Amino acid sequence: MEAPVPDLAAPTQPGAGWRASAGMVAALAAVGVGHGVGVLVHPVSSPLIAVGSTLIDAAPTPAKEFAVRTFGTNDKPILIGSIGAVLLVFAAVLGLIAWRHRALSLVGISLLGVAGLVAAVSRGTAIDGIPSLAAGVVGIAVLSVLTADRSRREPTKALPDRRRFLVGLGGAAALAAIGGVGGILLDRSRQAASAARRALGLPVPASKAPPLPAGAQVDGMTPFMTSIEEFYRVDISLVTPRIDTEGWALTIDGMVDRPLTLTYDELLRLPLMERTITLTCVSNEVGGPYVGNATWIGVPFSEIIKRVGVQAGVQQVFSYSLDSDYTCSTPYQAVSDGRDAMIVVGMNGQVLPDKNGFPARMLVPGLFGFVSATKWLKRIEFTTYAARSAYWTDRRWATDAPILTQSRIEVPKSLATLPKAKPVIAGVAWAQHRGIEKVEIRIDGGEWAETKLAADAGVDMWRQWTYRYDGPPGLHSAQVRATDQTGETQPEARTRVFPSGARGWHEIQFTAE
Repeated sequence: MEAPVPDLAAPTQPGAGWRASAGMVAALAAVGVGHGVGVLVHPVSSPLIAVGSTLIDAAPTPAKEFAVRTFGTNDKPILIGSIGAVLLVFAAVLGLIAWRHRALSLVGISLLGVAGLVAAVSRGTAIDGIPSLAAGVVGIAVLSVLTADRSRREPTKALPDRRRFLVGLGGAAALAAIGGVGGILLDRSRQAASAARRALGLPVPASKAPPLPAGAQVDGMTPFMTSIEEFYRVDISLVTPRIDTEGWALTIDGMVDRPLTLTYDELLRLPLMERTITLTCVSNEVGGPYVGNATWIGVPFSEIIKRVGVQAGVQQVFSYSLDSDYTCSTPYQAVSDGRDAMIVVGMNGQVLPDKNGFPARMLVPGLFGFVSATKWLKRIEFTTYAARSAYWTDRRWATDAPILTQSRIEVPKSLATLPKAKPVIAGVAWAQHRGIEKVEIRIDGGEWAETKLAADAGVDMWRQWTYRYDGPPGLHSAQVRATDQTGETQPEARTRVFPSGARGWHEIQFTAE
């Protein structure tokens, strides 16, 4: 009997698991190298970051609301993880078909690099496309090597050389690790260098913050002052910008007589003030966590206005962030009416941390952050609403967004037990730049009763309150509402955070002993 003749038209292939692994390892090598090159070029140009940032920009408002409401501050890691999971599934499919449809699989993996390149260049410059270009080249090269058809050259082999295939997989995995870990280590070294420069500290502010009254803090409550570590962060940046003050400058221009460009050292040489101010994010649901109180050091906007000479007709302060294309629209009246609006350089006695906007950010008491608190500042333009439209305005959020009068119950937590030994319900209320006049509570839908307010630290800060419960044991509900110093009381009707903040009364259920 004659020996069978090998069918050279149908190349042999390893098992499905090995084929899928080849595709995934090729993708991981591409992403690892792309990330490493991205750290060298510009961190936000890393392929995964560029694609993720583009998805954030393109996402409709309801999707963004859902992400913040459902995942909180974990929304960005979850987005990156989801993109990575989709990438691996796609790469596994490419690996599965690579031995019989090699050209198609190579085109498919090249599309991963193309997607990153388009996303990076559309958000930045042509240079930002280099990491994705490198990722595409590496992905094609690795998958090409791993799926090379050796059966045509060596027809006596029934399967590709397993040892050679495993070595290829190991090499590609090592390449992915070197690129990814190398990028992480380089980024950390830059962070360390940046921290060393910031350790020099800040000048002593000319105007110090008034001391807090002794009775502002309620025992057993959330700290009146929020630490840097605990201070909330909500923004559109997938990676925290690491900005070197060498080469950084803040441009202040637009409808002004004397435009300014300030280096970091020049900014610090301007008169500084220190104030304790509560910030709130518009994404904060009723009773939510996106509110914090800190002491800030910065250059008063009154000083900036005096130096540049603002012209008649200015309606808004339009600020630009180094975080890609993010812009913010702040009513000019809010920075010129005497409130403590500032360009912040310090937080809680320290140089402003990276995550909170180093080297400089805006802060305007009484306004939600999306219209007042641009981080990683690069430019401030005095202009009109007709001339400029901001990032969130283009997405149909409110143009003018004063912080709402709000309150929440913090002790006990919902569904927790109120101990008989200390039957105290406590919480916090805020109405920045108006102040809190009173806070009321009602149990089980009964009559409203006034709570005991802690000492008032100022209209720009939140205020703590307590209420001693003397009702029967068992399961109960509690609702809270606040009234600000203008006489406005929180409305009962619940609203979405879009387009100008959530309204409604915070309610919990608790069990009294």
